[in-house]
Amino acid sequence: MRISSSMQKALNGQISKEFGASYLYLAMAAYFAEKNLNGFARWMRMQALEESKHAMKIFDFVEDRGGRVTLEAVDRPPPDFPNPLAVFEHARDHEAKVSAGIHQLFEMAGGEKDFATQATLQWFITEQVEEEKTSTEIVETLRMIGDNASGLYMFDKELGRRGSSD
Repeated sequence: MRISSSMQKALNGQISKEFGASYLYLAMAAYFAEKNLNGFARWMRMQALEESKHAMKIFDFVEDRGGRVTLEAVDRPPPDFPNPLAVFEHARDHEAKVSAGIHQLFEMAGGEKDFATQATLQWFITEQVEEEKTSTEIVETLRMIGDNASGLYMFDKELGRRGSSD
């Protein structure tokens, strides 16, 4: 069964949001690199790559269902951030918005009895639980560290060990 035009349009919007998230994480990586926090920068670059993969997963799904992918403009990310905590708070809040969007798509697919789309979106729902958990844990750790330069240095090294399979 072909994907409906309304679901195709909604999924194209989500593709844009996923690429936008990738762009946002690249801006965050650039911020950290400028501050010589290369572990944080590496973590954000890997997160950007993961978001691009999410976009492509939806891209491929739309094509597999006989739909047409139409790419939309992505939002410009903030050019700067006040501090590392603010960066990760922004990331955490962004992940919550992504989750809400995925939930809306899942509900829409259910209303259309589009079970194939729901099955694909279930993967994203599960993924978003992990994304929100991770970003919240990082925010809480940065709050504990506060202005402690040694703590920030150690946490930077820890996040820099993120593997490519994350």
